[in-house]
Amino acid sequence: IIATDHAPHTLEEKSQDYWNAPSGLPLVQHPLQIMLELFKEDKISLEKIVEKMAHGPAECFRIEKRGFIKEGYWADLTVFDLNQKEMVTEDSLYYKCGWSPFEGHQFGSKVIKTFVSGELIYDEGTFFNKKAGQRLKFYS
Repeated sequence: IIATDHAPHTLEEKSQDYWNAPSGLPLVQHPLQIMLELFKEDKISLEKIVEKMAHGPAECFRIEKRGFIKEGYWADLTVFDLNQKEMVTEDSLYYKCGWSPFEGHQFGSKVIKTFVSGELIYDEGTFFNKKAGQRLKFYS
């Protein structure tokens, strides 16, 4: 699976000397774009990205009806444009800590829409305050 760290420490906390700075980075917003950069560099296929970021976690954690596009499964989907560039700026961040190690980096792809449990919750910069998430169920 592809796992991300989401440690939303402030820049002030991270600016301490090595032994006092908390570990981790805010990374949950850009992992798909990072993987799509690797795809564009011919280092991983789109199929392998789907396997590692959707199928694998659902199988590893034995999550019912998630991780695949199948009839009867919850539709958790991300729509992206492989040809639309996106510059990471402070204004484009959704982290409460207000910073990202990717500020100033231009990704060669952009997330356009996100669906959770079949409900559109993100559409080109707009979040909808729907409570679309559902409690996960696990296979025994």
